[in-house]
Amino acid sequence: MAYQEDITIDQGSDVTIEVHVDSADGTAKNLSGYTVSAKMKLNYNSDSADTTSFTGTVTNTTGGIFAITLTNIQTDALRPRKRYLYDVELSFLDSASGTTIIERVLEGNIYVNPSITR
Repeated sequence: MAYQEDITIDQGSDVTIEVHVDSADGTAKNLSGYTVSAKMKLNYNSDSADTTSFTGTVTNTTGGIFAITLTNIQTDALRPRKRYLYDVELSFLDSASGTTIIERVLEGNIYVNPSITR
């Protein structure tokens, strides 16, 4: 089950969110071989025009740390004072079975503060 976290971001700003992931035993999850995917939408049924993709990067494989980022151009295009939905998934290829395993690790709402200086 994914961890629930609501986030507020500023329209027109660069945004980086660092996420620390633990294994079931409480130690840092080893993220070797993992990829990070994250998107935000106005609602669950939004089309691609209302979908924004984060750039996801594993920053510390043995420490269980990754970051998701949006550029100032991406956040400038967001609708201010709106609530977006987002989620973050980790995936890796299980070499034994040949299948990709996907785990949702984070989800919630994103609120966008409007920009005055443009």
